[in-house]
Amino acid sequence: MLIVVQIVLVLAVALGALALMRGGQNARHQAVRRILLLLFAVLAALSVFFPGMLTAAANALGIGRGTDLVLYGLIVCFLIFMASSFQRTRQLEARITKLARRIALDEAPRPEDAAGPDETARPADGP
Repeated sequence: MLIVVQIVLVLAVALGALALMRGGQNARHQAVRRILLLLFAVLAALSVFFPGMLTAAANALGIGRGTDLVLYGLIVCFLIFMASSFQRTRQLEARITKLARRIALDEAPRPEDAAGPDETARPADGP
């Protein structure tokens, strides 16, 4: 049974990372994150008030202690967080690069300004 739990944990990490890598900041993605956070909070509260229930769930999965189950869950959450942070950092770097390029183009001297004053625009020297 332990091998099944290990496979499920590895699949959870892989699927979570893939879901966050394709990511996006649309409303659906944000809703999924909020639902998962709410689910995590409820499970955390239940495990504090009913620790025997956590141990029973761990035993049903073939894991010796409830604390080990919590550790495995935290590892999965940490890896998903790392994948999410990587995705967010990559998006921010791309936006900063695009912004820096835009600013450089906007502040670059115009070709007509860089050539100096036009010869025809000079006032004529007197007689």
